[in-house]
Amino acid sequence: MLGRAASDAAAMPRFRSLLVARHGKLVAENYFGGADSSTVFDLRSVTKSVVSMLTGIAVQSGKLPNIDATVGTYVDAPYSLDANDRAVSVRQLLTMSSRYQWNENSGDDYNLWVLSNDHVQFLVDRRQTDPAGTFTYNSAAVNLLGVVLQDAVAKPLPDFANEVLFQPLGITTVQWEQLEPNMVNAGSGIKMTATDLLRFGQLLLQKGRSGTQQIVPESWVDAGTTPQFTWRETYGAQRGTTYGYLWWVAQPPATVATFAWGYGGQFAYVVPSLDLVVVATTQWQGISAEVNPTTFAGQVLTVIVNDVLPAAR
Repeated sequence: MLGRAASDAAAMPRFRSLLVARHGKLVAENYFGGADSSTVFDLRSVTKSVVSMLTGIAVQSGKLPNIDATVGTYVDAPYSLDANDRAVSVRQLLTMSSRYQWNENSGDDYNLWVLSNDHVQFLVDRRQTDPAGTFTYNSAAVNLLGVVLQDAVAKPLPDFANEVLFQPLGITTVQWEQLEPNMVNAGSGIKMTATDLLRFGQLLLQKGRSGTQQIVPESWVDAGTTPQFTWRETYGAQRGTTYGYLWWVAQPPATVATFAWGYGGQFAYVVPSLDLVVVATTQWQGISAEVNPTTFAGQVLTVIVNDVLPAAR
């Protein structure tokens, strides 16, 4: 059945890697299209799930008092924030409910934002019109969370991540996308090898523990993988999909799973009941000229759900 997964992946020209770990051991490692174990993949919005873990570490250490801390405590001049901007909470940023008028799923807001000269001001200049609690996917808002974290921990976000997350896990290939001289993109663009992404997924599976070290609080992992919304969506064979704290969550009737999801089909997919982690990466550049990126990601999820999960028994 794992062979069928590899065959189905190979039949999709944009597939680049499919890795499976069961009971903490690598049981399948497949690369396609010239990729190999040394290839560093641009994982797009998988970055958001990394930032979720960093937020939990910052809260545990007391650098952030709690997730009801507000943006105004950490973001000030040279930015111009009004009272509504300052009142946005870390919780809202974690759950895509900061209420900014935004459309990056079917609109061009992400591209306009990433090409702007002032990434914080570009976001906060948007009106806050959505009802409180409404989910609106917004990479710029997660980048704002990265700015909050950077101020709270008083060091550059990549340095903090290396110190408290990546080095303890043995992850050595991370590259961040630079937006401004003192700002990396906290919403997208992190790069690492597929095996390092697998290590990150394994950390979630192990409730934030690696070896004898509790890197991320178990309580944070539990909270972050708890659905924060009542809606459920279907993507390919993946049913019951909703959102936690910058993690996607699958609920019954689907097999319960948590996954980091990057544009065009980048996944670290974790299934606690099967003691299973799946990594999938694809060539996403130029994908929108060929197919809807979300539709394609659904096809990648279908390989995971229909081929990999049934093999674990």
